[in-house]
Amino acid sequence: MFSIASGDSTSAALEQAHATLGRYFGYESFRPGQERVISSILARRDVLAVMPTGAGKSICYQVPALMGSGLTLVVSPLISLMEDQTRALLAAGAHPSYLNSSLSIPQQNTVLKRAAAGAYQLMFVAPERLADPRFIAFAQAAARPGGMGIPLLAVDEAHCMSQWGQDFRPAYLQIAQFIEALPQRPVVAAFTATATERVRMDIQQMLCLHLPQVVVTGFDRPNLSFEVQEMPERQKTSWICRYVTEHPDEAGIVYCATRKSVDELTLTLQDAVEKQGLDMRVASYHAGMGMESRTQNQQAFVRDDVRVMVATNAFGMGIDKPNVRYVIHNNAPESIEAYYQEAGRAGRDGDPASCFLLWNGNDLRLRRFFAEQEPDDEQLDEEQRLRARQNRFRLIAQMEGYCKTTGCLREYMLRYFGDEDAAAEVLAHAAETGTGCGNCGNCLTEYEVEDMTEAARAAMAFVAARPGRFGKSLVADVLHGGKTQRIFELHLDEAAGYGSLAAESTGRIRNLIDQLCGRGYLASSQGQYPTLLLGPRAAEAVDADGGLVADTGAFTFTVKRAAKKSRGSRARRAVDLLREESDARSVPRVGDDVELFERLRALRTELAQEMQVPSYVVFPDKTLRALCRQRPHSFDELLEVSGIGEKKAESFGERFMAEIAAFEELHARE
Repeated sequence: MFSIASGDSTSAALEQAHATLGRYFGYESFRPGQERVISSILARRDVLAVMPTGAGKSICYQVPALMGSGLTLVVSPLISLMEDQTRALLAAGAHPSYLNSSLSIPQQNTVLKRAAAGAYQLMFVAPERLADPRFIAFAQAAARPGGMGIPLLAVDEAHCMSQWGQDFRPAYLQIAQFIEALPQRPVVAAFTATATERVRMDIQQMLCLHLPQVVVTGFDRPNLSFEVQEMPERQKTSWICRYVTEHPDEAGIVYCATRKSVDELTLTLQDAVEKQGLDMRVASYHAGMGMESRTQNQQAFVRDDVRVMVATNAFGMGIDKPNVRYVIHNNAPESIEAYYQEAGRAGRDGDPASCFLLWNGNDLRLRRFFAEQEPDDEQLDEEQRLRARQNRFRLIAQMEGYCKTTGCLREYMLRYFGDEDAAAEVLAHAAETGTGCGNCGNCLTEYEVEDMTEAARAAMAFVAARPGRFGKSLVADVLHGGKTQRIFELHLDEAAGYGSLAAESTGRIRNLIDQLCGRGYLASSQGQYPTLLLGPRAAEAVDADGGLVADTGAFTFTVKRAAKKSRGSRARRAVDLLREESDARSVPRVGDDVELFERLRALRTELAQEMQVPSYVVFPDKTLRALCRQRPHSFDELLEVSGIGEKKAESFGERFMAEIAAFEELHARE
């Protein structure tokens, strides 16, 4: 079992960890945060690690598992994640296994029997498995003195245990009870990419972590470009078709809110692709499809046989596909956490990628409808059910704020997750360059500033006189001076403020109300049909009796209106990055690196098909680019290439070096 024993130094243990990283994964150094997590685990200290998608959370429990004896258990919510990580670890020369409902009872028995005999270094299990008496008996036997030992229990997607998170799963509540039932308590390490301060507290309390080392590496993904656009449904479809057909060589995911919209958009996209004669496939994924169809489509996407996946949020968690170049949301998600997680499936390899959110008011109404209809979990008491319901509406309101903000999208997200340092860096960059973060749609848009102080005061005065009575649309109609039957029935045409903003369209007034809510002057109630209330900052313009504070000029309200839209730069492909790297070196080479890259990519595809694994299991694009730069001709030179460990060097090295040598020989004769 791993530990930093009393004669060993921390540096010696970390030296062994670095050796393990190089041997299995081919990397010379850890990414930010990984070393702190691993050293804590090796010192037998519990850990809570909050690291963004693509930051390498899995390395944090895989390296300790591969360093010592015993069986590391990894609690994971999805079968796809278990299968992907198992395939990748096998290719790296490790001995992993998984235990879930995809295996038959005899297969499960075989896995447990082999695990008891010490055949595996780590095992992925679903949280539901921890309540299975057969598995509990196996784990208890392993953890007893004299048994193989369970030195580490890693909990992936740990936010699933908090009702304050976006993906609460009651099965996660069983983890602490399972740990308590073990004869010897393992080190417990919890990992998540999406956790606010409240969710982090829940994780620590509900897992009963012992004085944990909390590692928060930050939420910023600087390689991702974010953009939000409001548009009607038909325009969304046209926009998506145009974008996908303009990027036929890039892998992408398009998320939709409903199964029906997934099916319709898939057919429309495939038709657009065929009309342009493009050699690419589009597939779909949602819970209404049969298991076999879902599995086939998912595997085709992971293997690059399908270029674009159109899916509900049932798709994606645990899909370790590194070369997704764009993620498009056809509808607003139910929370910032969900959006961050789903959009974060782009650019896991660290190369530039694009994230687009297309939305309109119908999306938010649909989300509130879903929140109202969501069944209450029987495992929760009445107070917990009420709190869970209120939380669903709170999350939607915060997502609405993201959709409607005209400020920096990266800063909004960073502040939401409490990453104040990164948010401050974004602001400092904005002040220094005058271009905002330079990597989101809002910062790349030119705005005109318009004074709306009087209109804002009129809207706040109307709501102050009738707090919690009417929704945004009706208030906007009244202020505009509408002549609808509803207004006449409620005698609102006789109310003070009726028609006070007649010069503004109802759309402009609704936008004004949205921005008043976003900045805290107004607030929106929870529920499927929210009503308007005064917000915490209303006292700046409205007194305690609901009357307007004297206009002293202290209260001002301006809005930004887009004057000119600047298109963000398209996510660069692997070959684009390779050209930039080649230009930067300015070193004479035999043949073009880009041509060599295409030959190595074809060889990778051939090997992946032979092994029946995704291409990235052989090598990711970043490793192929490194091969083009370094062009190794010996085993030792091959091991110096980032991303190539001993097992992969032995398995694939000769064929890649032979391809490089043949390429150079061909061009040397020219």
